[in-house]
Amino acid sequence: MNPRLELLQSYPFQRLSTLLTGNHPPAGVTPINLYIGEPKHPTPSFIRETLINNLDGIASYPLTLGTDTLREAIAQWIARRYNISAPNLATQILPVNGSREALFAFAQAVVDTSKPSPVVICPNPFYQIYEGAALLAGAKPQFINTLAHNDYAFDPAQLPDSVWQHAQLIYVCSPGNPTGKVLTLADWKRLFEYADRYQCVIAADECYSEIYFDESAPPLGALAAAVQLGRPDFKNLVIFSSLSKRSNVPGMRSGFVAGDASILKQFYLYRTYHGSAMSQSIQAASTAAWQDEAHVIANREMYLAKFNAVVPILEGTLPVSWPDAAFYLWLETPISDVEFTRRLYAAEGVSVLPGSYLAREANGQNPGAGRIRIALVATVAECTEAATRIQRFTSTI
Repeated sequence: MNPRLELLQSYPFQRLSTLLTGNHPPAGVTPINLYIGEPKHPTPSFIRETLINNLDGIASYPLTLGTDTLREAIAQWIARRYNISAPNLATQILPVNGSREALFAFAQAVVDTSKPSPVVICPNPFYQIYEGAALLAGAKPQFINTLAHNDYAFDPAQLPDSVWQHAQLIYVCSPGNPTGKVLTLADWKRLFEYADRYQCVIAADECYSEIYFDESAPPLGALAAAVQLGRPDFKNLVIFSSLSKRSNVPGMRSGFVAGDASILKQFYLYRTYHGSAMSQSIQAASTAAWQDEAHVIANREMYLAKFNAVVPILEGTLPVSWPDAAFYLWLETPISDVEFTRRLYAAEGVSVLPGSYLAREANGQNPGAGRIRIALVATVAECTEAATRIQRFTSTI
């Protein structure tokens, strides 16, 4: 077996399952799960119908490059969403089977192990795929802590030049998981400078880009930042986007990558061998989803209603503030995050995720320690009930 598999740590949800084993909520208390960022809103009927009406597509092998129709829909969505010229659908866009699969595969294509001590830079806390992808590609993950006292800034200066000299890939998540932080134009300017200086690639994970709270102020995306900063060729940049959160279709496994044509040319070559072409049936449903915004606006309204209901309940009990975007609350706990999670479930039947499970110790600290991540993915009623239970439990500590 590949010895690098031994470097992988247990996934956060496996660790949570182990933590809660043997703990049972009181009799008659219905458990409420807020630990996993899995969208629970209904899939729009038009997407379901399009999928059903195109089931003949499963009778043919799909092309890795996808259909022109899908890539055109994605290109036009990017142009509308970010107010930029549409990327070249032949060279700058590639459909993928969800952002998770592509984020992992990308490191396998980018990391060059013929160079000494390759490094992949990750935010901390982070989406565990980044670390696993780096390790299995033969690189060493190096972490940039994103901390509350610094407004969760992704500060590349945390790492010394001796680390950056070996950097080949930078994973960035904006809006962030779990912090909800959105990178500013100044943040992107600095990241592009680092990518140019050290000749490394930026992988921008934007799977939460469409969950925000002000219709007049959508989060800045990496492609838009590149254009505004005079980089219309998206040099050293590839973004990863997904329909899972935007359109409530996590089971469709549908997304895309877009950006630097020279990088995507090589990633496309990799994927022709990887065997990861998207089903034509899924492509048809995805095309319909990218072409419609009404269901996405309705989706945001449901998340907004949950934040409006939950935040006032928690205020005064736990330090709570709205994220820039995404559907998480990243809450500081009065006791150990692990102990808080275990006791909360035993007392109230609410399952959340310990922040320390989402991070690694770096620069002498685990930036997730003493925090929990709450995913507001359940119904408004369930989220409201969960917040009431969390408030009640916290008042007993």
